Amino acid sequence: MSADLRNRAAVALRFDPDQDDAPVVLAKGKGYIAEAILELARQAGIPAIEEPELLQLLEGVEIGQYIPPEAYTLVAEIIAFLMSLDERARVSKKGKS
Repeated sequence: MSADLRNRAAVALRFDPDQDDAPVVLAKGKGYIAEAILELARQAGIPAIEEPELLQLLEGVEIGQYIPPEAYTLVAEIIAFLMSLDERARVSKKGKS
């Protein structure tokens, strides 16, 4: 395993405001597991955001647990960014119809 792959880490989050009080760690891993998480995200059309500070905050969170309060601001910024991308895509798609 190359050093790049060995050092790769990924965390997948889920947030459903109707169901969750805060974002939940859905999956996490290093090396090959991180690559698998990223590949599944690519296949599902889910963008991956590289944010080392957030990754560090989420390292100790177990799968199925809420993210810690100190990660709320970073995650909220990412969710807002992704929502704006989604909205732009919808507007663009609507304009092409």
